[in-house]
Amino acid sequence: MRILWFNHRDPLHPEAGGAEVRIREIGKRLVKMGCDVKLFCERWGGSRTFEILDGIKVFRVAGRYSLHLLVPFILKSCGGFDIIVDDVAHAVPWFSPLFTRKPVIGQVHHVHESVLNLELPPYLARGVILLERGLKYTYNTFITVSESTKRELVKKFRIPEKKIFVIPNGVDLEVYRPVCRKFDAPSVIWVGRVKRYKRVDHVLMTFKIVKEKLPSARLIIVGSGDYLFYLRLLGKKLNLRDVIFTGRVSEAEKIRLMSGAWVIVSASVVEGWALTVTEAAACGTPCVAYNVPGLRDSVKNGETGLLAKNGNINDLADKIIKVLEDKTLRERLSRNALEYAKQFGWDRAAEDFMRVLRRSQT
Repeated sequence: MRILWFNHRDPLHPEAGGAEVRIREIGKRLVKMGCDVKLFCERWGGSRTFEILDGIKVFRVAGRYSLHLLVPFILKSCGGFDIIVDDVAHAVPWFSPLFTRKPVIGQVHHVHESVLNLELPPYLARGVILLERGLKYTYNTFITVSESTKRELVKKFRIPEKKIFVIPNGVDLEVYRPVCRKFDAPSVIWVGRVKRYKRVDHVLMTFKIVKEKLPSARLIIVGSGDYLFYLRLLGKKLNLRDVIFTGRVSEAEKIRLMSGAWVIVSASVVEGWALTVTEAAACGTPCVAYNVPGLRDSVKNGETGLLAKNGNINDLADKIIKVLEDKTLRERLSRNALEYAKQFGWDRAAEDFMRVLRRSQT
């Protein structure tokens, strides 16, 4: 099967996130199944125009905003493909079905409306929200990463349930596993791209409350992004001590930090799945998070972690303190998180993905 895949970023992009990890992990397994996978994405500083990554043929053909305009030309020039995957990781559909009669699948990680109002100026956010609502009229088959996103697609866009297939993200259990003992100091970790909708400012404000109860606690912020400068200023304004901003780290260092942390925290407005939560679970670290779409899928409340009321910093702090103080609870959540992570392998995700591709061709 010859697959043509559209996404803004490739897995090596400096701003790559969970969506790009998913493309790489599923894509390389599709290649092993005999598929030819071509990924078309944007250029970035120092990138090659073409390279093969784990068998995936990566074409970096345009800038961030011009890539959409090239879709009809790419479809016309490629010719030899059997199916298209439009990865709608940034709200705006690729609209490939307008330019080809070949089957097209729309992969949606989460609904972006609440994110766009935070990340973009109001006039621009409204325009992108309208474009996102075009999903319903663009694709006949959807793949998404969680039941929460499926429910949002049905509720907000009135997309029939029968058109949506849920294939959760996986985790490489040979790579993500406990590699060290827990740190001596009570350690809270946050991992991801530092974007406004991730609400890392809530994590800092929450940690101030945690610190008042547990003076020896420390917070580790792992990742980079356009919101990092503001967070550093906020940390100084809150007069926070024992907050470590690591920036981007290697995968090995990320796994070490996840393994040593006592708890991982997430305060996002919304997630598709929250891959870092599952990665931390595979390292034996439970999660405390807001009860929002995506996070309520990757965290089983009371079993693999605890969910707090959305936007309630005091409730988030109380639950973090509870996990840090109660060793019996923490160890139970850790064991359960390890077992839960074992359910999500990339092999299974790729096999399910392949089934949807074949079904769409019939």
